[in-house]
Amino acid sequence: MNADLVIHNGQIVHPDGIVDASIAIHDGQILAIGAPDAMPTATETFDAGGLHILPGAIDVHVHFRDPGYTHKEDWDTGSAAAAFGGVTTVFDMPNTVPATANASALSDKHAIASSRARVDYGLYGFLGEDTIANVPEMVAGGVIGFKLYMGETFGRLPTPSTGAMLEAFEIVAPTGKRISLHAETASIMARREARMRNAGRTDPLAHLAARPAIVAVEAVSRAAILAEWTGARIHILHISSAEELRPLAEAKARGVDITGETCPHYLFLSADDYDRCGGVIRVNPPVREARNQQPLWQALTSGVLDIVATDHAPHTPPEKTRNDIWTVDCGFPGVETQMSLMLSALPLRHASICDYVRWSAYNPARIWGLAPKKGAIQVGADADLAIVDLGREMVLDDAALQSRSKISPWHGRRVKGLPIHTLVRGRFIMRDRILQDGTQGWGRSVHTIQSMPAARPRNTDATMEAIVRF
Repeated sequence: MNADLVIHNGQIVHPDGIVDASIAIHDGQILAIGAPDAMPTATETFDAGGLHILPGAIDVHVHFRDPGYTHKEDWDTGSAAAAFGGVTTVFDMPNTVPATANASALSDKHAIASSRARVDYGLYGFLGEDTIANVPEMVAGGVIGFKLYMGETFGRLPTPSTGAMLEAFEIVAPTGKRISLHAETASIMARREARMRNAGRTDPLAHLAARPAIVAVEAVSRAAILAEWTGARIHILHISSAEELRPLAEAKARGVDITGETCPHYLFLSADDYDRCGGVIRVNPPVREARNQQPLWQALTSGVLDIVATDHAPHTPPEKTRNDIWTVDCGFPGVETQMSLMLSALPLRHASICDYVRWSAYNPARIWGLAPKKGAIQVGADADLAIVDLGREMVLDDAALQSRSKISPWHGRRVKGLPIHTLVRGRFIMRDRILQDGTQGWGRSVHTIQSMPAARPRNTDATMEAIVRF
């Protein structure tokens, strides 16, 4: 069989090592890996000499704002940013307008994404107080999983009561889908914010003061208990503090199907950056004290934390530079800069590029049932590749971002390690740091290849459905 493309002379990075080998690609999949002279004839060859070839990153946490907030981002600009960041699959959050809360809204978002996305994608369904009954239709319509907001964030989707959370977990558990959680306790934050507003505090650090680590510790602990009782699979998004790691680790030790992620802004930024960044740094959960950084890195290397994601949350400069911190929109772009930031830091954190592949690609694919098609460079997998120059340096520049949002706390930071080429299912989306023509609409939903392990719901005789039916 002839190949469409053979890549020679690159160093292929796996979670457990690096090998010098060629890669043959046919019909979007990896056909062969091996010595150059063992490769089939090909329509095109590509020389990756001096470069490392990574499985494309899978960012399980982005907000592409489409539909409803396309002045901030849309599927075209967001997925272009992903490609420039070596990200080949994204999972988009449901806090759009309308929220992705029923089959109709989900179908509309699939239509938008399939026509504009340059990288592959999954769509979350919104899990709230009044959307529990919509779970079956959203599963049938093609969701990668569900998102539940335990604390308020951009979009002001209502936070469900603990009773509704339990019922939601009961309903989702038999589907086998994973529930991703914004784990902050709404009542604590609302009370503290109200008191500070009344006291006249509008400075950037007031946002951090309104959301101390206890809001996340309590929420993670409560979610883990509900998951343990129901057998639901859960994922804790954007872990920001050292204190959250204990309930996460303890739940894993008890056998709860729970995973966790952190983001570059919690690994690299701290409360010391609030004076420099002002409202630009405002994000939920907040960037915390510097003492949290090392425990988060250690949790990644030990496996307590599973994933690095970005919480890519773009806004316009006017929305990020208001004088009153309570009126500043929360979040900033990150999907384009994550890989370079992480690669730059690995030598300083006693971690390897193999560790990074595990956090950015291998683990996300395994946790969301996308392996073996995604997350690793192996025969039969989709040819999703980030070809990286580890020696290439660059100063991050907001104005140069592919994202529609041109404001972030990363502006001016020097990085070393840059994605030079990005392929999605064998096609160059970015080549020589240039976005390729005709790639809009190339992305497709990964829910069609998702294969989660068999569901293991628990205490089914005590669910809301069971007691009402009785």
